[in-house]
Amino acid sequence: MYFLTNRKLPRRTFLRGVGATIALPFLESMLPARGARAVEAKVLPTRFVGAFVPHGAAPGYWVPESTQAGFKFPFIYEPLEPFRKQTIITSGMWAQSSENPPGVTGADHFVAAAYLTAEKPKKTTGADIHVATSIDQVIAQKIGGETLLPSLQIGLEDPGANSTSCGEGYSCVYTNTISWQAPDRPLPMEINPQTIFERMFGDGSSPELRKARRERQASILDSVNGSLKELLPEVSHSDRVRLEQFTDDVREIERRLGIAAKASSQVPSVAVPYGVPESFHEHIQIQSDLLSLAFQGDITRVATMLYARDLTGRVYPESGTNISFHGGSHHAEDAGRIAEYAKLNRYHVKMLAYLVKKLNDIKEGDGTLLDRSLILYGSNMGDSNQHLHYDVPAVLVGGASGKMKGDKHIAVASRTVPTGNLLLSILDKFDIKADRFGDSTGRLAI
Repeated sequence: MYFLTNRKLPRRTFLRGVGATIALPFLESMLPARGARAVEAKVLPTRFVGAFVPHGAAPGYWVPESTQAGFKFPFIYEPLEPFRKQTIITSGMWAQSSENPPGVTGADHFVAAAYLTAEKPKKTTGADIHVATSIDQVIAQKIGGETLLPSLQIGLEDPGANSTSCGEGYSCVYTNTISWQAPDRPLPMEINPQTIFERMFGDGSSPELRKARRERQASILDSVNGSLKELLPEVSHSDRVRLEQFTDDVREIERRLGIAAKASSQVPSVAVPYGVPESFHEHIQIQSDLLSLAFQGDITRVATMLYARDLTGRVYPESGTNISFHGGSHHAEDAGRIAEYAKLNRYHVKMLAYLVKKLNDIKEGDGTLLDRSLILYGSNMGDSNQHLHYDVPAVLVGGASGKMKGDKHIAVASRTVPTGNLLLSILDKFDIKADRFGDSTGRLAI
């Protein structure tokens, strides 16, 4: 039931105050009295998230046994089972672009840059880096121009921490980001939630003003209270509830950012910059909450998430195992060690499921944010013990505004379908027509 009024709020409605600008989530009051659903279909965008984890996945723990609807979710992907109807698992895909070019030798822990480009990075340690424009930036070029942030690059590990090697003869930039605005223009991944928060809700005010607000523990919402009070009489009861939920989420993130800032100003057990939670678990949840707010307020429609860097020695206590990420990936084909590595992989998927649930819980029009999102999560290795770049794990989650149906396991023959085919098919969901993308040879029926 839509709020019927002759006064319609613009889709791009902001609350403004001193040092703050807050874009509102989609409200029923932004729709006309007649033809509301047709307008809704036009004004509600499809969002994209590209999430990357290095080091493949434990063999035997992530490929479903059946391709029939209703298949049993394997151990690693079980956290996504509640979202079965919006989940597509692929198997057999070939990350050919992550393999060394013919005649080139050396390590292959340099290829995070290939994940969303499906192109082999140029071997160089100099300034002449080159790969390709990544799919997130192709999408952002089409749908990002109307938002405050055309795209958002989220990281979860300091490029200067835990890992010093970037691959033999390859620039560290190929490991430090998965988002490329142009073949020679990498976009840095932002690991500090406070910085992301200020980019989302600040309006260009001075760093001193923002710092003063933090020090007096004032909410960014305090500066827009006047605008909020003026708005509330103009919207329906259901919209007021939605606004309360949105502002409550903003305040909760501010509270957690304050805790993280205090904790990281102490002496942490691992190298983290000021304002970044020492705990990966807390860090990824705050980053995911910020991303869901950014989508809800239409601050951005495109995001990438780099869960970890190649060769990281990070340990994830909440996973139920104390093995390190890179060390655990070299399991020497030992059954017990593979089982331990599967726990780590499953934990990462559980953190993906946290974001998925957040999007699914946020109503938007007649659906949810998840209904109008497409998330790609995967790796560019299969069995990382041998650095194999075929049979790599990749999963899609979301409804893509009705263009994608889940409860599917798409299995292709090993070493026959490059990951470029998957990326090309994703572009179709955003009505971006292209004959090929990267190393694609065709399309995948997603």
